[in-house]
Amino acid sequence: MDKQGNAVNPGITRSAPIASACFMGLGQILFLRQYLRGAILALTEFVFLFLSVFQLGTLTPNFQGPIVRALVGIVTLGSPSPAGTSVKLRDHSIFMLITGLIFVIITLLYIGLYVFNIVDAKKSAKTIVANNEFPTFAETKNIIHDKAFPYVGLTPVVLLISFFTLIPLIFSALVAFTNYSSPEHIPPNNLVDWVGIENFITMFSSRVGSTDVSNVWFSTFTRVALWTLAWATLATFTCYFAGMFFAVILVDRRIRIAKFFRTVFILPYAIPPMLSLFIWQNLLNGTFGPINRTLIALGLIHNPIPWLSDPEMARMTLVLVNMWIGFPYSMILITSNMTAIPSQLYEAAIIDGANKWGQFKSITLPLVLYQTMPLLIMQFASNINNFGAVFFLTAGDPKMPDTIATQAGATDLLITWIYKLTYNTPNMYNLASVLSILIFLVMVPFAVYNFTHTKSFKEGEI
Repeated sequence: MDKQGNAVNPGITRSAPIASACFMGLGQILFLRQYLRGAILALTEFVFLFLSVFQLGTLTPNFQGPIVRALVGIVTLGSPSPAGTSVKLRDHSIFMLITGLIFVIITLLYIGLYVFNIVDAKKSAKTIVANNEFPTFAETKNIIHDKAFPYVGLTPVVLLISFFTLIPLIFSALVAFTNYSSPEHIPPNNLVDWVGIENFITMFSSRVGSTDVSNVWFSTFTRVALWTLAWATLATFTCYFAGMFFAVILVDRRIRIAKFFRTVFILPYAIPPMLSLFIWQNLLNGTFGPINRTLIALGLIHNPIPWLSDPEMARMTLVLVNMWIGFPYSMILITSNMTAIPSQLYEAAIIDGANKWGQFKSITLPLVLYQTMPLLIMQFASNINNFGAVFFLTAGDPKMPDTIATQAGATDLLITWIYKLTYNTPNMYNLASVLSILIFLVMVPFAVYNFTHTKSFKEGEI
């Protein structure tokens, strides 16, 4: 009922959402007496329409507002400028792409708010008709406090995710559908154009067009992708099982100074990996490295070992050095898990006649693997993107026959190859973006698996 005691008109359940569909907030103001909410919604639409219809600096309705120009810009990526135009006045395709993405997100949020405005008008009208009275100011305040607080609290999070997470991800992906590369398509001197799936065809097609000429990019991609998977597997399991070996050895009571050995083994992990890799790079230098010089002086070898200059030797060296750096973490992790294994299990195994190997195989290994499997999976995923280990030790070298054309060396992973494509000359941001999408698609299942197997996800609590 209203203030005069009249019954609420049931027709507002239809009129309010229709009015709100015509102009945001209109139904709340005219039919539901939600003046503050309606005013905020109406102001939002007014600002959006103003920025769409009116160009900044003029009040002429030419439909060239910032929103329209940004949305058009993300489609065209700029127009060619007349000869002699200053660089500052030329269209910058990349800036237009980023600006367009920002306004696409704003437009989507606006559309979501517009739909919410209609749904809210309909729900509020039904509630008013059901109660046969309009809520008082105090009741409205309580409703807002109870129901609107989660939305208010989540709004900053949604905005931050939209502008600082979604936009960089989407931008990186969209570059794969452009010809953004040097020297012909680097703005502002030159525009960037949309090319569809041309870059994916370049990277994943085994032939060049309809000819019988092999595609050097595809062969290089196959080589680098296979090495990346092999590296991730070897780097993960060598570190894990080396750490398990030393963990099992050092828990044996016959080791007198186990704490001392643990401290010594932890030192490689405590030193910044970048420094360790630079030191190893000098130690393994094929010409002047102390390791080769010492081995030659001792008469153990006659010719220097190409630790970092031979492709296969460089890969093996990379795995071994990474194991030296990474096994202490696994040792600490496995040692802590082993201390949680009940001693009664080992006592029962000894009574049954099990030796040390039998105890390890039947008790230690299964229980430790069960506890550390999620971390092992994530270590595998992180090793796929282990930029530092490869770049600071070998820089992706030694070079291969296709390195000049594709910039990918023998030890390059996909992530280091992406780095070279973006920072070396010529810059090939478009092909680097293709590889970034591939890595993203590979990494997502690992992240989803690890997250869905946490207690907080399964039980809805921390």
